[in-house]
Amino acid sequence: MPLYEHVFLARQDMSGQQVEALVEQMKGTITAGGGTVGKVEAWGLKSVSFRIRKNRKAHYTLMNIDAPPAAVAEMERQISLSEDVLRYMTVRVDAHDNEPSAMMQKRDRSDRDDRGPRGDRPFGRDRGDRGDRGPRSDRPRRDDDGASAGREE
Repeated sequence: MPLYEHVFLARQDMSGQQVEALVEQMKGTITAGGGTVGKVEAWGLKSVSFRIRKNRKAHYTLMNIDAPPAAVAEMERQISLSEDVLRYMTVRVDAHDNEPSAMMQKRDRSDRDDRGPRGDRPFGRDRGDRGDRGPRSDRPRRDDDGASAGREE
Protein backbone atom coordinates (compact mmCIF):
# COMPACT_ATOMS: atom_id res chain seq x y z
CA MET A 1 0.00 0.00 0.00
CA PRO A 2 1.15 3.56 -0.59
CA LEU A 3 2.61 5.60 2.26
CA TYR A 4 1.40 9.12 3.05
CA GLU A 5 2.24 11.96 5.40
CA HIS A 6 -0.81 14.00 6.39
CA VAL A 7 -0.61 17.37 8.16
CA PHE A 8 -3.64 19.34 9.25
CA LEU A 9 -4.32 22.60 11.06
CA ALA A 10 -7.19 22.71 13.55
CA ARG A 11 -8.87 25.84 14.94
CA GLN A 12 -7.11 27.68 17.76
CA ASP A 13 -10.08 27.60 20.13
CA MET A 14 -10.19 23.80 20.20
CA SER A 15 -8.78 22.03 23.26
CA GLY A 16 -6.09 19.37 23.06
CA GLN A 17 -8.67 16.67 23.78
CA GLN A 18 -10.85 17.85 20.89
CA VAL A 19 -7.88 17.70 18.52
CA GLU A 20 -7.11 14.17 19.75
CA ALA A 21 -10.74 13.21 19.12
CA LEU A 22 -10.42 14.56 15.59
CA VAL A 23 -7.27 12.44 15.09
CA GLU A 24 -9.13 9.36 16.38
CA GLN A 25 -11.96 10.06 13.93
CA MET A 26 -9.43 10.20 11.06
CA LYS A 27 -7.79 6.99 12.30
CA GLY A 28 -11.18 5.30 12.27
CA THR A 29 -11.79 6.34 8.67
CA ILE A 30 -8.37 5.04 7.59
CA THR A 31 -8.73 1.69 9.40
CA ALA A 32 -12.26 1.26 8.00
CA GLY A 33 -10.76 1.71 4.52
CA GLY A 34 -8.18 -1.01 5.14
CA GLY A 35 -5.18 1.10 6.14
CA THR A 36 -3.13 1.80 9.24
CA VAL A 37 -1.94 4.95 10.96
CA GLY A 38 1.63 4.92 12.25
CA LYS A 39 3.21 7.82 14.08
CA VAL A 40 1.04 10.76 15.15
CA GLU A 41 2.82 13.94 16.24
CA ALA A 42 1.00 16.87 17.80
CA TRP A 43 3.16 19.91 17.09
CA GLY A 44 1.01 22.10 19.31
CA LEU A 45 -0.55 25.52 18.98
CA LYS A 46 1.54 27.65 16.60
CA SER A 47 1.10 30.96 14.82
CA VAL A 48 0.10 30.86 11.17
CA SER A 49 1.65 33.14 8.56
CA PHE A 50 -1.63 34.82 7.71
CA ARG A 51 -5.17 34.76 9.04
CA ILE A 52 -7.17 31.71 8.06
CA ARG A 53 -10.90 32.05 8.70
CA LYS A 54 -10.17 34.72 11.36
CA ASN A 55 -7.67 32.45 13.17
CA ARG A 56 -4.14 33.67 13.89
CA LYS A 57 -3.01 30.37 15.44
CA ALA A 58 -3.74 26.71 14.81
CA HIS A 59 -3.10 23.25 16.29
CA TYR A 60 -0.67 21.45 13.95
CA THR A 61 -0.73 17.64 13.72
CA LEU A 62 1.27 15.18 11.57
CA MET A 63 0.10 11.63 10.79
CA ASN A 64 1.99 8.83 8.99
CA ILE A 65 -0.54 6.80 7.00
CA ASP A 66 -0.24 3.45 5.21
CA ALA A 67 -3.53 3.07 3.32
CA PRO A 68 -5.09 2.59 -0.10
CA PRO A 69 -5.84 5.80 -2.03
CA ALA A 70 -9.60 5.36 -1.59
CA ALA A 71 -9.29 5.46 2.21
CA VAL A 72 -7.17 8.62 2.07
CA ALA A 73 -9.64 10.24 -0.33
CA GLU A 74 -12.51 9.44 2.04
CA MET A 75 -10.58 10.89 5.00
CA GLU A 76 -9.88 14.09 3.03
CA ARG A 77 -13.55 14.31 2.03
CA GLN A 78 -14.62 14.14 5.68
CA ILE A 79 -11.97 16.68 6.68
CA SER A 80 -13.14 19.13 4.03
CA LEU A 81 -16.65 18.97 5.55
CA SER A 82 -15.37 19.66 9.07
CA GLU A 83 -15.42 23.27 10.27
CA ASP A 84 -12.72 22.49 12.84
CA VAL A 85 -9.98 21.87 10.24
CA LEU A 86 -8.59 25.04 8.67
CA ARG A 87 -6.12 23.47 6.23
CA TYR A 88 -4.78 20.01 5.41
CA MET A 89 -2.18 18.50 3.11
CA THR A 90 -1.51 14.87 2.24
CA VAL A 91 1.72 13.92 0.50
CA ARG A 92 2.70 10.51 -0.83
CA VAL A 93 6.16 9.46 0.37
CA ASP A 94 8.51 6.58 -0.42
CA ALA A 95 9.23 5.71 3.21
CA HIS A 96 8.22 6.89 6.68
CA ASP A 97 10.79 8.27 9.09
CA ASN A 98 10.65 6.63 12.52
CA GLU A 99 12.63 9.52 13.97
CA PRO A 100 10.93 12.70 15.21
CA SER A 101 10.01 15.12 12.44
CA ALA A 102 11.91 18.36 11.82
CA MET A 103 9.38 20.32 13.88
CA MET A 104 9.89 18.10 16.92
CA GLN A 105 13.69 18.13 16.52
CA LYS A 106 13.61 21.92 16.41
CA ARG A 107 11.69 22.00 19.69
CA ASP A 108 14.15 19.57 21.35
CA ARG A 109 17.15 21.61 20.21
CA SER A 110 15.69 24.89 21.48
CA ASP A 111 14.97 23.33 24.90
CA ARG A 112 18.60 22.40 25.49
CA ASP A 113 20.21 25.38 23.77
CA ASP A 114 21.97 27.95 25.96
CA ARG A 115 22.05 30.67 23.35
CA GLY A 116 20.35 34.03 23.49
CA PRO A 117 16.96 34.91 22.03
CA ARG A 118 18.45 35.57 18.59
CA GLY A 119 20.37 32.30 18.71
CA ASP A 120 23.70 33.89 17.86
CA ARG A 121 25.55 34.15 21.16
CA PRO A 122 25.14 32.92 24.71
CA PHE A 123 23.58 35.10 27.38
CA GLY A 124 25.80 37.36 29.46
CA ARG A 125 28.91 37.23 27.32
CA ASP A 126 30.68 40.18 25.77
CA ARG A 127 31.27 40.43 22.05
CA GLY A 128 35.00 40.44 22.58
CA ASP A 129 37.63 42.64 20.94
CA ARG A 130 36.26 45.23 18.54
CA GLY A 131 39.40 45.19 16.41
CA ASP A 132 40.58 48.48 14.95
CA ARG A 133 37.47 50.34 16.11
CA GLY A 134 38.02 52.49 19.14
CA PRO A 135 35.68 52.69 22.09
CA ARG A 136 32.37 54.38 21.41
CA SER A 137 33.25 57.43 23.51
CA ASP A 138 36.11 58.33 21.12
CA ARG A 139 34.02 58.23 17.95
CA PRO A 140 32.31 61.40 16.70
CA ARG A 141 28.55 61.52 17.20
CA ARG A 142 26.01 62.38 14.53
CA ASP A 143 23.16 64.90 14.73
CA ASP A 144 19.70 64.21 13.36
CA ASP A 145 20.61 65.89 10.07
CA GLY A 146 23.63 63.62 9.59
CA ALA A 147 26.33 66.19 10.38
CA SER A 148 28.95 65.34 13.00
CA ALA A 149 28.30 66.86 16.39
CA GLY A 150 30.94 69.15 17.80
CA ARG A 151 32.25 70.05 14.38
CA GLU A 152 31.60 73.52 13.07
CA GLU A 153 31.18 74.12 9.38
